[in-house]
Amino acid sequence: MTVPAKKPRTGKSAVPKCKPCKGTGEVSRTVRVGRKHRPVGEQTGMCLSCFGTGHAPTE
Repeated sequence: MTVPAKKPRTGKSAVPKCKPCKGTGEVSRTVRVGRKHRPVGEQTGMCLSCFGTGHAPTE
């Protein structure tokens, strides 16, 4: 019986992760309601810095 050869490891991706969404493509915002704007929960949405890709924008 032979042992299968191990696959070579791939390096880390060269594209850095987006800082506001930490590479997920989504960010959370607090939802506020009422006259006093009290917080009632959180809502997730697309990250406007990377437009949902999770990669850091290039300048």
